Formats: sequence, structure tokens, C-alpha cells
Amino acid sequence: MDKPLAIKLRPNSLDDVLGQKHLIGENKILSNLVKNRKLFSMILYGKPGIGKTSIALSIVNDLNVRYRLLNATINDKHDFQVVFEEAKLYDGIVLILDEIHRLNKDKQDLLLPQLENGQITLIGMTTSNPFHSINPAIRSRCHLFELHELSESDIKEGLEKVVEKNVLPDLKIDDDSINYIANVSGSDLRYAYNLLELAYYSKDDHLIDLEFLKSIDNKHNFFHDKNDDGYYDVLSAFQKSIRGSDVNASLHYLGRMLKAEDLESIFRRLTVICYEDIGLANPSMGPKVEAAIKASERVGLPEAIIPLANVVIELALSPKSNSAYLAIAKALEDIDTGRCGNPPDHIKTNSKDYKYPHDYKNAWVNQQYLPNNIKNKKYYIPKETSSYERTLKQINDKLEYLKRNS
Repeated sequence: MDKPLAIKLRPNSLDDVLGQKHLIGENKILSNLVKNRKLFSMILYGKPGIGKTSIALSIVNDLNVRYRLLNATINDKHDFQVVFEEAKLYDGIVLILDEIHRLNKDKQDLLLPQLENGQITLIGMTTSNPFHSINPAIRSRCHLFELHELSESDIKEGLEKVVEKNVLPDLKIDDDSINYIANVSGSDLRYAYNLLELAYYSKDDHLIDLEFLKSIDNKHNFFHDKNDDGYYDVLSAFQKSIRGSDVNASLHYLGRMLKAEDLESIFRRLTVICYEDIGLANPSMGPKVEAAIKASERVGLPEAIIPLANVVIELALSPKSNSAYLAIAKALEDIDTGRCGNPPDHIKTNSKDYKYPHDYKNAWVNQQYLPNNIKNKKYYIPKETSSYERTLKQINDKLEYLKRNS
């Protein structure tokens, strides 16, 4: 079977790799390692289709060293042991390991001693954030290199090479079509190559134009996989856009999650945002978010986009306050670090010395509630981003004054 276009065009040298100018080029770290003929264990991480495998293979090709390529999911313990035996025979080998974040404990236990004794130099590859997904013992023995998304110009350069090298004979494609493929690829060069190849073999005359491309692929490729780091990046960007009051960015990331039909994550994140970022600045948003979630569940997609868009716009443009979030975080920090103490005797169960506030004017009486060792601690620091919390601040200030003067 003929190899896919992405394999045919895979670079054989770092000099031919597209993008990643922060790692590759004159006086850049990976290029200098190759120039100085020195290789260390490393993990390359980033989104799919941006060159992790290409860089790994280019490094071993440039250094002309013995290597083996395994996949942490597909290859079993026996496959790893075969590589380790080969490493002993040749006094070292480079192991290129794809999907390293899926390496199970048995394989990790086999790999660690080989990394320790220097028989294996590891080049791991993953779409996940290694700080979250990779065994710390392995991670600590590797240098971590994040690969950046490819730009549209990088994708276009790759597509233009297909034409220049006549990899697809008799291919006829104009600049508008190349620009379209680069635009819809979502920084994934593999996706761009696959789309071009699909279009090429779908027409007898191999004439690729914009109309035909749109007929076979009219959706932008974007990365949204719950098992990988890009999923959390979109959730993070969604919350931070609302927190930052950028209504357009908020709607953009909502749209990406709606395209993935990920309603569960949207509901959970909206609830968190409502109470963490809007909080006491606009407490009416709590019931509104809950109502939007219930409406979305009732109507389902595609109509769910309407109540969700409404509530996201209102959240983004609402005044913001994280005072409640900061207050409970400080309280939990005291508890976690042992700054607790016993409740005062007069508020313990069935205490005869307890003063019942409702028996006093304005339902308030000056008595101690916090333990002795933190009796003057203040967790809640009101903000003044809205009239509602300014009112809370006034009440809080009045109570503090009464405590000091009664």
C-alpha cells in the first residue's frame, strides 16, 4: 500500500522541519545538540500534527545513531525488552516513544533502570502536558520541550513543497485553495496533507479548486480531545475569557465546546465561573446560570446554543468579584496547616453560656466565634466592583465597628 503523503514528506533532517523556530535553527537548542553530537533524554509535547515525530526522527538521522520507535499503547513489555537487549548489545540505543503519557506501570518499571544506567536515551512524544500526565520519575530524567502550533504560513510552505517536488503527479491547485487548506487545518500539518491527498485522488483530472475543497471539507479542524491537554486548554481559555470580560473570546470558546457537543463540561464550567469569578459582585447570576443549564438540557442541541450564548454574554459583561473564593481558600489554608483550635466553650453543643442573637436588638450580640488562636483572623475582604458587594462591605464594616466598640 502506498504511504500517506505525510509520511512521504516527513523531513530527514532538522534543517527541513517546518516551524519550531524556538528550538530549531542557528544557535537553537536542538540544532546545537545535533551540531555538538550530544543527545539527552527528552520529551517533546504539543498538539497533533505539529512535528513531534518528525523532529525525533530528524535528530537520530542527523546524528546517525541506532534507534527504535515504539508506541506506549500498542507495544507490549516484550517489545520493550527486545529494545533493551539490543541496547546492551550495542552499548546504548535511542528509544523514540510515542504516546509516552499512556505508559503503564509495568513498562515504566522496565524503562526507569535503563534510563538510570544510560543504556537508553529516550525521546518521548505526547499531546498531553507532561507535568500532569507523565510519571515524575521518568519526567525528572528528561528535558521537556514544548512544540508550538504551526502558523498558516508554515502549513502553506508544506503544501507548496508537494507541488514543487511533484509528489502528487499532475496536481493542479491554485493559491486560494492552498490558503483554504492551511486555514482549515488548525495548525495540524498532517491534517492539511491528508485533505490535499483526499482531494487529489477524488478527481480524475487532479484539478483542485476552492469549490471542490469546500464540498469535501467545510469544517475547521480544531483540537478538542478529553484525553489530551488541548481539551483543558479550551476550558481554561473559556473561563479566563469570561473572567477577563472579553465577550467575543468567551463566545468563541463556547462555540468550540458546542461543536464538540461537550455540554457536560460547559455546564460544569459555567457553574464554577459563576461562583468563582462573578461571585458576590452579581449573585443573581447563580439562578440564571442554573436556569440556562436546565433549559439547555430540556431542548438539547442544536437549540441549547441559545440559552448558553445568552448566559455567557451576561457572565462576560457582569461585574466580577473573587472575594468569596479567596476567603474560603484562606480558611482552608489555615485548616490544612493546623491553624485551627477548638471552638470557644460558649458556642459548643448545649452550652448554657451561649447568647442567642435573636434575643438581642438587630439579631446581633458581641461574642467570640473563632477559636482563641485565630480569633482576630479575617478571611473575607470585600471588593467594591458592584453595588451589591459594596452593600455587603458596609454591613461588614458596621459589624466590625460594633465588635471593637461594645
